[in-house]
Amino acid sequence: MARKRNIAAALGDWSARRRKTAVFGWLILVVLVTVIGGAVGQQTMTEADYGTGDSGRAEQILQDAGLSAPAGELILVHSKQLTAGQDGFRGAVTATVDALKKTGLAQNLRDPNSTALVSADKHSALIQYEIKGDPETAADRVQPVIDAVEATDKSEQSVTLGQYGAATGLKGINDSLGEDLARAEMTALPVALGILLVVFGAFVAAVLPVLLAVTACVGAMGLLALSSQLVPVDGMTSSVMFLMGLAVGVDYCLFYLRREREERAAGKDKATALHIAAATSGHSVLISGITVMIAMSGMFLSGLTVFEGFAMATIEVVLISVVGSMTVLPAAMAMLGDKVSKGRIPFITRRREAAAARPQRENALLRGVLARPAVFAVLGFALLLAVAAPALGMKTEKLGTDKLLPPDNPMVAISQQIGEDFPGAPAPAGVIVKAPDIKSADVTAAIADFKKAALASGKTGKHLDVTVHAQQNVAEISVPLVGNGTGETSKKALSALREDIIPDTLGKVSGTTALVRGDLAFSEDYNDQLSRSILPVFGFVMGVTFLLMLISFRSPVIALTSTVLNLLSVGAAYGVMTAVFQHGWGASLVGTEPPGAIESWMPLFVFVVLFGLSMDYHVFVVSRIREAYDQGATTRDAIAHGIRTTAGVVTSAGLIMVAVFAVFGTLAMQDFKQLGVGLAVAVLLDATVVRAILLPSVMALLGEANWAAPKRFRKTRTFEQARPTPPPASHRAPHVPAGR
Repeated sequence: MARKRNIAAALGDWSARRRKTAVFGWLILVVLVTVIGGAVGQQTMTEADYGTGDSGRAEQILQDAGLSAPAGELILVHSKQLTAGQDGFRGAVTATVDALKKTGLAQNLRDPNSTALVSADKHSALIQYEIKGDPETAADRVQPVIDAVEATDKSEQSVTLGQYGAATGLKGINDSLGEDLARAEMTALPVALGILLVVFGAFVAAVLPVLLAVTACVGAMGLLALSSQLVPVDGMTSSVMFLMGLAVGVDYCLFYLRREREERAAGKDKATALHIAAATSGHSVLISGITVMIAMSGMFLSGLTVFEGFAMATIEVVLISVVGSMTVLPAAMAMLGDKVSKGRIPFITRRREAAAARPQRENALLRGVLARPAVFAVLGFALLLAVAAPALGMKTEKLGTDKLLPPDNPMVAISQQIGEDFPGAPAPAGVIVKAPDIKSADVTAAIADFKKAALASGKTGKHLDVTVHAQQNVAEISVPLVGNGTGETSKKALSALREDIIPDTLGKVSGTTALVRGDLAFSEDYNDQLSRSILPVFGFVMGVTFLLMLISFRSPVIALTSTVLNLLSVGAAYGVMTAVFQHGWGASLVGTEPPGAIESWMPLFVFVVLFGLSMDYHVFVVSRIREAYDQGATTRDAIAHGIRTTAGVVTSAGLIMVAVFAVFGTLAMQDFKQLGVGLAVAVLLDATVVRAILLPSVMALLGEANWAAPKRFRKTRTFEQARPTPPPASHRAPHVPAGR
């Protein structure tokens, strides 16, 4: 085979010659970025950074004024025997209020013995208060309050006390999330290592990809800290980046290492085997990595800071993984040589040697697909369309704390009970009023008119609280909405507040701005922004991916096929997520109760992730098919060769990604569970149904049309070897290297 020259081959050859420079340069780079990033610190998002629309502008008004909406808290006092007017009940309320005061952390306490904030049946009362200090750190400081309420709950036998609010809810999420992510990170590494041990049958070969992937993730963490100074990130971004970086990094190394081992088994010397691996699998890794990064960059078009942070994180970890795979990996392989097969596992090695001794043949499925491509294409499309069908009724929602937490978390039941007894109380809307003079007669009268109109509308609760910040000329009005806080009743109440009540009262005062914030307002604005951005993001990702595949393979047919097959994978993921988490089909199998909706950021994030990651397999498989075709094989033989020689590595890479993403599915938090199940099922279908059935069947049906290229592309090929003139059909044989 003539030596191929491309960027990947040049980098691989350079690294193999200057192995010490590549290895130590990599380690120095990782350490340097990590140390600098640690010194700078990661910049996380504020409430204003999360916002969009009117609710986001309301948060910005508070931030610009140096105000922060305090962390509001609720304590539900409930008794089955006593009612709110009885001495035992009133005494329990007083004891709880006193316990809160003693912590020194509660402010603006509202005692239901004075406010008469009791349920319709009189068996429940609601204590309202706020956590002093910065609301951004309230969750870290609320534990003494939790302890005080729990102690009071134990001492007051006549009532039960339940806590729920911004600080306690966030602490519950953080505690659950911290345990989940620690377990996920500790689980993913041994799972990936175990799969690689089975794949290679040797300890050194299995450990090498894991080590490279981990160092890439560590370096990316440092880089993320630096970039977060420009684009702040969500708190869970680092963990998502680690797990995705692990999956991608291991897969890239796997592609490279398997090809080098294959060439060595075919009799190539060490240098030639490494060069071929760099020129082929390394080239595929480069194309795949660029595709993933471009797909991720589509999130910048969302207009939401949280997606911009995800985009930065995933681009950085993929970039570092690609650089490592193309430099330090070939350097390490050149150092190790055949010692990469040290630490062999006997029973796996014997099976691999026995398999290698047998001549390769097409398996029964591949023979069937190539013999009847139309039948298998129809069956494959039908299967994926059936799996995707539930997505037609997908409902998205910004899930509240009660839906994000696992069903057995006590705060879920407390939140639901508060919602039933005091509609709107768990997550009230907040009207932020900004005026040139907040204490002027006109503004004061407008606020009074607003309260009257809101109460008269029947769309709000009975208790509307007003807080005036005279120095900043800002007022905050807490408005409990009717309904459960997320359903249609609450949404109609929010619309009435924004479209009727505010314009008819506060909106009539010249120079005054009145905007609605709160969980429901944020969810509605967030979904509206996503609805506006999803088509541009989808169009950008599909369009740029199509162009990249067109440039890489010089074939518009292959580029179009790639795009369509990737869309099927995404549709299947949407269908599974909708079926499990919206309709509840099989929800018990993943240990959850369906929240009835998909987390609002999930569809866009899953789309860009899957569209990028699907290219891992697609580029790798199609590259082998194109390579065989360029060496003289017929299209049918090239397809058979490409599928057969990549089946093992694609299956192995798919298993690693499925295993890593499935770890998300085992977590307690609802959004991670949705993400894990959707990605794991989609990757599984992509690596099996799409790559083993649909890709070969569609390419077999298209035949020579696969390689039709516009005139501008005909003079250049993906592989730098011109396609030889094929021999007569009676003598034709696929001129391809032997594979293992």
